[in-house]
Amino acid sequence: MTNEIAISRRLLRRRALRISISSTLLIAFFWFLCLTQAHAAWNNESGVPQSFSALAAKVSPAVVNIRTVKTIKGGGRVFRHFFPHPWGNDNNRDFFERFFGPQSQREYKQRSLGSGFIISPDGYIVTNNHVVEGADRIRVILKNEKGYDATIVGRDPNTDLALIKIKCKKRLPYAHLGDSDKIKVGQWVVAIGSPFGLEQTVTAGIISAKGRVIGSGPYDDFLQTDASINPGNSGGPLLNMEGDVIGINTAIIASGQGIGFAIPINMAKGIIDQLKAHGEVVRGWLGVQIQDLTDPLRNYLNAKDAKGALVLDVMKGDPADRAGIRARDIITEVNGKPIDSVHDLTRIIANIPVGSTAIIKALRDGKTKTFKVKISKRNDERVSLEQSTEAPDEDLGIEIAEITPEMAQRYSLPENRGIIVTDVASGSKADDAGLQAGDVILEINHHKIMNQGDYREAIAKAGKDITLYIRRHRIGYTVIKIEK
Repeated sequence: MTNEIAISRRLLRRRALRISISSTLLIAFFWFLCLTQAHAAWNNESGVPQSFSALAAKVSPAVVNIRTVKTIKGGGRVFRHFFPHPWGNDNNRDFFERFFGPQSQREYKQRSLGSGFIISPDGYIVTNNHVVEGADRIRVILKNEKGYDATIVGRDPNTDLALIKIKCKKRLPYAHLGDSDKIKVGQWVVAIGSPFGLEQTVTAGIISAKGRVIGSGPYDDFLQTDASINPGNSGGPLLNMEGDVIGINTAIIASGQGIGFAIPINMAKGIIDQLKAHGEVVRGWLGVQIQDLTDPLRNYLNAKDAKGALVLDVMKGDPADRAGIRARDIITEVNGKPIDSVHDLTRIIANIPVGSTAIIKALRDGKTKTFKVKISKRNDERVSLEQSTEAPDEDLGIEIAEITPEMAQRYSLPENRGIIVTDVASGSKADDAGLQAGDVILEINHHKIMNQGDYREAIAKAGKDITLYIRRHRIGYTVIKIEK
């Protein structure tokens, strides 16, 4: 009986141990499943993609390789280096041409590669202007390796965009245009193109920054990405994780790795529509020269907290002039949109339809004024400034000259007032303060300067500190402070 009880106890202990082990394994398995699901959920929430394969397979049929041929005459220095003139240097060439007449320059074919993407089943393709500009022949290669000759529908050098077209009897696969305004810094993106001629190359990265201005044109507003972009990627699409085009790969920094730039698709949409309809882009024109505000200018103009674009000059007879906008006005708002910089104003005005009326708010002498401006078609304007000479100012170390009406007209100076600085002595007070030859002095200590007499009188009345309100070529208005 004792033995039977002992055996029963051992069996019970074994069963309990088995149950305990089974329970432990079940619990461990349960937690493993929970952690796996949590990890997957975290990946989904954080936007970390499991694979780019499906996205690449979906969009790559709409991505094309673009090959261009351009005829170059003369060949330039590189051509002459490899193909020297048969009679040697220029002196020998002059001698031979005297007897045999001028010799025709050789021509050679320059070939280049780029990328693009189809935006409609009837064969419209978006790419960069620099990919097709000046090309004698444009050849488009699809993913299935079929090739087609393309024609240029329209180009816009200001934004480096071009629209080309191929003829195909079949409906073509095309990419869907997304919303670049919704993309956020840090989100994943994919670039597809033909870097170095390697077709259908897929690279991935994130959006590094938005609204980049890199000095390529007046409408810079680039997306920056670390997805690999190399020569040959130009014109290819930048995609979000849904496979929608949110940018057009355009530029790289040659000395930087992981720094590429794409044109936001929202900016490109209107341009593409205009190129398709008219073959060119028509932009709004206000008729002002503008610059960004600086802290010294804010203080001088009594606009310490102001944001906006400072009007340097108003083109006579243009929309701003007709509406009453003046030089030194600070444009702060257009059609309810705030203006923080010159870039903002340029971009917003450009997108306003020609002939429509814009409501513009500006600060003048610390007060807000509202203008109704009928927008016209944009024209390019250039302002050049050259120097002249006159008598020196020995105290400050500068030489000055009056601006005559003839000089103002000849050198496209904005106003027939002020004096021009023709020279600044090295190491002088003016030199130390940053005054430069070519600066036009408009005011001294808030007193307008029309001629040399005004200048001398203002300098004589000034105390220890002299504040010059000047206009500088290609810079705009600025303030220079000199200790007398």
